[in-house]
Amino acid sequence: QVQLVEFGGGLAQPGGSLRLSCAASGTIGSIYCMGWSRQAPGKEREWLGTITNGGKTNYGDSVQGRFFISRSNDKNTLYLEMNSLRPEDTAIYYCFAADYSTIIGWGQGTQVTVSS
Repeated sequence: QVQLVEFGGGLAQPGGSLRLSCAASGTIGSIYCMGWSRQAPGKEREWLGTITNGGKTNYGDSVQGRFFISRSNDKNTLYLEMNSLRPEDTAIYYCFAADYSTIIGWGQGTQVTVSS
């Protein structure tokens, strides 16, 4: 079992930046990659990106070049640096962890609101 807890959501202005964190605990050794997704009201959950244990990142088209994923050196904490925020980035943001074949944990979600 992997437990994930997100931190850092809140209100940001359009064009601003915000950083989310996700702390992992439990059977961390089973994790191959971690990532972020989000869900806006009335929309399906959207995959944002992932980072592997080796540091390889992949991003969805909607956030490519604006959002950046990283992990702490001990790999226990995941980060999402969000820049050039837009009102359409308003959503609940979730972190997740996966082994080589399946997702093994989800965070509880943190609200991000982009508004002036």
